[in-house]
Amino acid sequence: MNPVIVIGAGPQGLAAAAHLLERGLEPLVLESGDTPASAVTEWGHVRLFSPWSELTDPAARRLLEPSGWSTPDKDYPTGAQWVEGYLAPLAEALGDRVRYGSRVVGVGRKGRDLSVDAGRAEQPFVVHVRRADGSQERFEARAVIDASGTWRAPSPAGADGLPALGEVDAVEAGLLGHRTPSREEAAALAGKHVVVVGSGHSAATAIGDLAAVVRREPGTRVTWALRRGSVGNAFGGGAADELPERGALGQRARKAVEDGLVDLVTGFRTEEVRIEDGRAVLVAEDGRRLAPADRVVVATGFRPDLSFLSEVRLDLDVRLQAPAKLAAEVDPNVHSCGSVRATGAADLAHPEPGFYIVGAKSYGRAPTFLAMTGYEQVRSVVAELAGDHEAASRVELELPDTGVCGGSGLFDAPEEASSGGCCAPAPQLIQLGTRTAG
Repeated sequence: MNPVIVIGAGPQGLAAAAHLLERGLEPLVLESGDTPASAVTEWGHVRLFSPWSELTDPAARRLLEPSGWSTPDKDYPTGAQWVEGYLAPLAEALGDRVRYGSRVVGVGRKGRDLSVDAGRAEQPFVVHVRRADGSQERFEARAVIDASGTWRAPSPAGADGLPALGEVDAVEAGLLGHRTPSREEAAALAGKHVVVVGSGHSAATAIGDLAAVVRREPGTRVTWALRRGSVGNAFGGGAADELPERGALGQRARKAVEDGLVDLVTGFRTEEVRIEDGRAVLVAEDGRRLAPADRVVVATGFRPDLSFLSEVRLDLDVRLQAPAKLAAEVDPNVHSCGSVRATGAADLAHPEPGFYIVGAKSYGRAPTFLAMTGYEQVRSVVAELAGDHEAASRVELELPDTGVCGGSGLFDAPEEASSGGCCAPAPQLIQLGTRTAG
């Protein structure tokens, strides 16, 4: 019988393989990188705000424990520690069921293009792969679980969703990047001007590390550019966040602003990135310019790569590019409070029977995905593929509240922050960063 193909050997992909084995289904995990969790390795310097207890999957633990493995003791690992202490051993336990250097370039139905109805569901999936050496291969599968994530599809600095004019040139010049700098990289920026664009957890992480550099080297300058007209929920939920380290992340960023270590600029929607005298100058749609920067860190989120799914019948939300049934739960335009219910196979199903998108990619362009969300997803999806519909429909996870009321807020309001919802008072607006040129 054909295997269930899992795209991506990250946390959810490897967990899916463990669940499949436990259910008596044969997995084949296709990973584009040369190592397990290669995307996590790229941000290995970042400390997670989830503790170890929430970063390991139950089926994966059951697979690993007979070998003497046990959950590591450290409460909040870095990405590198997550790989070393859990993901790499899990991939090793799966053996040759994980194939590296195998980039999926297409998924479809055998002998049926997207437009063909007749006999479609009875045909196996075909998964086209390009190897690291340029060779190609085609696999047949009884089902496909796409756990490829979003890490390699970062959103641009451009406020219209497209790269700003000159953004690609700035990347090529080494002036702009879409990766949160490590503490060592941040330290190397001492005495320079750094601009951070974005308002999520990655931006807050960068702000916290750069603020520490400013404390040590007062000649360093940091500008934090937000697209919204108000601070909104950029500082997170603080003490109300049920993940304490996530709440602390935003509070460190808040303190950096309050202490004058960071200039905060709101309503700044980047239209152009100019290179002037070897530095990057961000220009907003309203004509404002930020001071020339030695480095621009773009932390505006990620988006799903759907390019290899053009022959799969998908039901995606038009705004978030997430499965339509899931989108209403995670849509930052309308979702008012930080709590999100766990989702399973029924929420992740598409018109293409046997195809599921799980993990961070299932959230499309929405933020705040948690590892344990993905573990619950793959548990439910694999149960459905195994014919255990009762287990698939059962919810075995309650997600922690962020303590943030998001909603759409007042996107354009320069002086007012709206919670758009119910669960906490709106964060205090701190309007700083008047030095926009120089």
